[in-house]
Amino acid sequence: QVQLVESGGGLVQAGGSLRLSCAASGSIFSINGMGWYRQAPGKQREWVAGITSGGNTNYADSVKGRFTISRDNAKNTVYLQMNSLKPEDTAVYYCNADYVGQFRRQMNIWGQGTQVTVSS
Repeated sequence: QVQLVESGGGLVQAGGSLRLSCAASGSIFSINGMGWYRQAPGKQREWVAGITSGGNTNYADSVKGRFTISRDNAKNTVYLQMNSLKPEDTAVYYCNADYVGQFRRQMNIWGQGTQVTVSS
């Protein structure tokens, strides 16, 4: 069974920083794209950042210049470094991955989410 386990969320003051981690484990042949999404109370889940297996990155305009996504392929782990945090960044952050699993099947999986709260 494949799972994504996120960590690193918490409470921080505006202007502060947090680093989220998301580790994949289980029957994984390879991981393709990985990304971070977030969902604030009463709002739909939105895409935050993505990274390809080759390390190409993309960001939502709302976080560009403040957040950095990276990955360690040897550890099947993706990170999200969040700097200059704002109260509007408060949300549950979810990790997502496209991977090739057993029998070479293309699959997609979500993590359980980690809460990030930014106080003003």
